[in-house]
Amino acid sequence: MRISRNDFKLSTLISHPSNLKRFTLIELLVVIAIIAI
Repeated sequence: MRISRNDFKLSTLISHPSNLKRFTLIELLVVIAIIAI
C-alpha cells in the first residue's frame, strides 16, 4: 500500500483544516529556499 505525498498532504489538511495556512506558509518558505539556492 503506497501513499503519494499529495494524498497524504491532502488528507492531513482535511483532518486539520486549521493548519492549512501553516502548511502553506511552510511550503512557500521551502520553495523560496530551494529557489534561492
